[in-house]
Amino acid sequence: MAAIAVIPARFGSTRFPGKIVASDTGKPLVQHVVEQARKAKRLRGVIVATDDARIVEALRPFETTCVMTSTKHQSGTDRIAEVARGLPADINVLVNVQGDEPEIDPGTIDALVDRLESGKDEMATAATPFPPGADPRDSNLVKVITGLEGRAIYFSRSLIPFHRDLADGSKPSYDLHQGIYAYTREFLLTFASWPVSPLEQTEKLEQLRVLEHGRSIYVVKTARAVHGIDTLEQYEAFVKRYRHE
Repeated sequence: MAAIAVIPARFGSTRFPGKIVASDTGKPLVQHVVEQARKAKRLRGVIVATDDARIVEALRPFETTCVMTSTKHQSGTDRIAEVARGLPADINVLVNVQGDEPEIDPGTIDALVDRLESGKDEMATAATPFPPGADPRDSNLVKVITGLEGRAIYFSRSLIPFHRDLADGSKPSYDLHQGIYAYTREFLLTFASWPVSPLEQTEKLEQLRVLEHGRSIYVVKTARAVHGIDTLEQYEAFVKRYRHE
């Protein structure tokens, strides 16, 4: 098996328009994601999939591989599936890395690839214990619960699981879903062919489509939370961390 990372990138953003090419560090935001992904040991390559020429132009000086895709895609998964159809036959695993996570852990990418290459699963994602200061009640932070064998039971914007009895004084624990996915190529194309499912529509969480079709998602547990950049303030904080490093 061989694996690649595909970073779906669109220019629009409600809270921070054009964030994907913000370049206060001297590099577009998405280029930082590319360079982090390249540190993973289990990838053959990294591709940015976009429908906007402005992103391609911003990445041209860095010789980053870009693929122009349809403007009609409704999700990053659809965009990655289009890329998958044009890849060499020996690329069997694709990793969906979010374009606004410049501090993505390369080790997480490797762990997802390893899991799929074991042949035990056709899709995998990642989760971590809620970090200090993060509020599990925040609907923008997706929670996941897993079964005894490590596969997802449910993802939700609501607080799950519900801790009915904490009489011993212990604090409830929750797992924060990390927005990174790995798929076998065959399953990705199948997944992308399914219509939007009822729970997916309700929670606005695409991964629920997989569970509603009776398929499974393995959840790799990681020690460090990675947050995407949604606002200008978050981007400015990243720039400060980058310059300090």
